[in-house]
Amino acid sequence: MGKKTGFIGLGVMGSSMASRLIEAGYELYVFNRTKSKADPLIAKGAIWCDNPREVAESADTTLTIVGYPKDVEEVYLGHNGIIEADISGKIFCDMTTTKPSLDMHIAQKLAEKDAEMADAPVSGGDTGAKNGTLSIMAGCTEDVFAALLPYFRIMGKNITHMGAVGSGQNTKMANQIVIAGTMCGVSEALVYGARAGLDLEKMVSTISKGAAGCWTLDNLAPRVLRHDYEPGFMVEHFIKDMGIALEEAEKMELPLPSLALTKQLYLAIKADGMGRKGTQVLVKALEALSGKEIL
Repeated sequence: MGKKTGFIGLGVMGSSMASRLIEAGYELYVFNRTKSKADPLIAKGAIWCDNPREVAESADTTLTIVGYPKDVEEVYLGHNGIIEADISGKIFCDMTTTKPSLDMHIAQKLAEKDAEMADAPVSGGDTGAKNGTLSIMAGCTEDVFAALLPYFRIMGKNITHMGAVGSGQNTKMANQIVIAGTMCGVSEALVYGARAGLDLEKMVSTISKGAAGCWTLDNLAPRVLRHDYEPGFMVEHFIKDMGIALEEAEKMELPLPSLALTKQLYLAIKADGMGRKGTQVLVKALEALSGKEIL
């Protein structure tokens, strides 16, 4: 494959991921529903396309990271979507967190036009996207993984081939289940520590060095202490992910009670108008349950 690369979806994660590809020397063809979000990349040399079909026709390899399953379906299979382009011999990689069954369906449709597909959702938030330290979990053939590995190495550090298409998304669901639990635990620890009168910075520093240590304590707890609730990862998108995990679990007849409870807490946050805040805003739901401001 050449260096002509497509990138669709320039949100909190996508803009940083695409920027790293430009800086690495890739000729980048970009599309985003809100064109203004592409302006910083265009200033760096990215080439604007009017729709996903045009991106797919211009590039040898196209990466996508959009919001919701309906957005993924529209980009790939909708009007002026990727499926309408001449895509024979090309590779497509969906890095959105979406339904495993959807990416498997898209892969089948692309295969009918002699194109190949990978699902490769990411974890690591806005910090990981900016620093190129994302965890990338890929589902595809061995050959497609080898072709995509140079891109993955620019965007991430922990890169794993999980198996066939769909296995990347299922791995990301497991990731989100863990994050939901740790987010609850960290938020409860912060409100507990605050109510007990502890120095929260000292508390976070101390417990993060022991068995409680985790990414959420290291990266999101400090934001809470600064009263910074802007998104590295939005509440709305986390609700979407938890919904997918619960839907897939239901198909397996598998109960996930902690995940279901966490989703309800986040739905309450969204109902209070904080759906576009970062996931660390969960502490506000716990404050609401206590009936008073704690942090």
